[in-house]
Amino acid sequence: MKFLTVLFVILIILIQYPLWFSRGGWLNVFDLNNKYQNQKEINQELEKQNDALRAEVNDLKKGTDAIEERARDELEMIKEGEIFFEIINTEK
Repeated sequence: MKFLTVLFVILIILIQYPLWFSRGGWLNVFDLNNKYQNQKEINQELEKQNDALRAEVNDLKKGTDAIEERARDELEMIKEGEIFFEIINTEK
């Protein structure tokens, strides 16, 4: 009787091993789920950046306000007939 009990315990352990430690086992599923959640967060952040870039591209294609703003800020350009004043702060 003791032999059968030991045999059944060994068989149960052998049956449980693939469930926990094989390629499709629970531990692998938990690990893949964590990786999936991390990638999902990364994708959401990248989607936000893509949306902002899409909006900027649409604004540049359709309107001149964005182009004018970029020319003023990045290229320091002014309109014809405007007077540019630069205030230099000498205090430190």
